[in-house]
Amino acid sequence: MFVSQASARSFRLFSSTVALIGPGLGFCEPLTLNTRGVARRRLGTQSATPSYTVNKERLWNSIHETAKWGATPDGGVRRLALTDNDKAVREWFISTTESLGCSVNVDEMGSVFATRPGTSSSLAPIGVGSHLDTQPAGGRYDGILGVQAGIEILQVLEENGHRTYAPITVIDWTSEEGARFNTGMVSSGVWSGRYTLDYAHAIPAVEEDESGKATLRSELERIGFLGKVPASYTANPLSAHFELHIEQGPVLEDEGKKVGIVTGVQSMGWLIVTVHGANQHSGTCPMDRRRCALTSAARMISRVEEIALTAEGLSTVGVINSWPQSPATVPHKVVFSVDLSHHSTKVRERMIADTHAEFARIAHANKCTVEIEDIWNSPAVQFHEDCIGCVREAAENTAGVENVKEMMAGAGHDSVHTADRCPTSMVFVPSKGGISHHPDEYSSPEQCALGAQVLLESVLRYDDRLKRNAL
Repeated sequence: MFVSQASARSFRLFSSTVALIGPGLGFCEPLTLNTRGVARRRLGTQSATPSYTVNKERLWNSIHETAKWGATPDGGVRRLALTDNDKAVREWFISTTESLGCSVNVDEMGSVFATRPGTSSSLAPIGVGSHLDTQPAGGRYDGILGVQAGIEILQVLEENGHRTYAPITVIDWTSEEGARFNTGMVSSGVWSGRYTLDYAHAIPAVEEDESGKATLRSELERIGFLGKVPASYTANPLSAHFELHIEQGPVLEDEGKKVGIVTGVQSMGWLIVTVHGANQHSGTCPMDRRRCALTSAARMISRVEEIALTAEGLSTVGVINSWPQSPATVPHKVVFSVDLSHHSTKVRERMIADTHAEFARIAHANKCTVEIEDIWNSPAVQFHEDCIGCVREAAENTAGVENVKEMMAGAGHDSVHTADRCPTSMVFVPSKGGISHHPDEYSSPEQCALGAQVLLESVLRYDDRLKRNAL
């Protein structure tokens, strides 16, 4: 997650504080070599992987057993990062993976790595990662399915006595959602080098903390998950990273596809727009004399959607506030957010440029001024063909060629950051109604098990490629 235009201040919208990006960010270009000497070259394509089957009932029961930590009356899960409920599910994760023969370590960002040894002691592990934290009104599957499927892979390998060539590491990345600490995918971002540890540790907690003193680091300390392992791809390397996730959109369901082969993640980011006008009495000031910030903002917001439609991209104005909030006063200030996304980084940059130009024009026409701050900018990510190839082979073998679809991810995931440092790809399964970040979020037992099966076969295929590449 690349972030531009650093700022050390916090920005209050309604009852939430959006922590704007402070000093100490670092962005590193993707490496041309994997750590521990695993070259980022194309591996062989022949595969002779063993055939094992995930346990649908066990996976399903595990997903819903752990939903008790943070369960809400409407069937959802509210398990914000580094809360007591998050601590409880982390402890469950550690005890479960240790019972399956894994060694567990926790890094300085609190991310938990459960590693099952392989026959090779020289290779970095193949990572299977996602997250166990949720949105404030979240569901039972976003992120959680990916971690639970990783544990199910460990179960299958253990009960079949199969020792992989490379170690297998199942990862619970800390605070992927960014709901309590307003930077998404933050721990994988530190691991990859996109964020510095000092920056991440200083992010304030913005939920249920009236003192304003809690930070990501202090909450890691409070729940006992400030680990000693450096949060870095150099100290804690991976040979590859695979992630199973619900689609969080309607495409697979609408097209009748069972599995998504994820080839990359679209470009996305946030703008914070501030419109300045002038306070005036609403009953006495003539319309042609007004400098109404809210009228300007309304016209800008309508253009946001038009810009996105023209570019075949996506846009959302998710937060808006105005001052002074009086029915008898013309608003002098409006602040709102703009989320812009597109599969192409270049096209998204044009969308941003069009937004700047249109907002300036509208502000001038309404005797107002406008400021636009680019607080988060994540370029499009292309996943590694070796990992994509393993997912493609596994998906077509498991679900049938006619039931799979190659697609870009529309939302951010930890795989965005791991792709900077190791070959990466993802597996999607359908989301009922395209609903996510909501208690109604749902993927069926069969869909979850199919995704886990594709994930298992993808990992085994990649492991086989690593073994043959070493011979």
